[in-house]
Amino acid sequence: MSINKKALKSNKYKVSFKIDADAAKDFSTASLVGDFNNWNPSKDVMRKLKKDGSFSIQKTLEAGREYQFKYVLDGNNWSNDPNADKFVPTEYADSQNSVLVL
Repeated sequence: MSINKKALKSNKYKVSFKIDADAAKDFSTASLVGDFNNWNPSKDVMRKLKKDGSFSIQKTLEAGREYQFKYVLDGNNWSNDPNADKFVPTEYADSQNSVLVL
């Protein structure tokens, strides 16, 4: 998994999220969910790349903020990105969210 951030002139970042082929091989769908889309798996469906089987998506997000997020694989497997900037506990005692710091 990887996250790439590119600063834009308008106090925003273009952020690329990728689930590599090894992590994606057992799944047919993936979504990016977080506080930027009300944790809705149908809003940011990731594209599966035919050449290697990885999933990817790009988002433009405001700078100067932190965003909590996860990946949803096949509609019911929620996964953190190990390359997130940090992790925070969720309201559920046994879980954490990935955090992107811009």
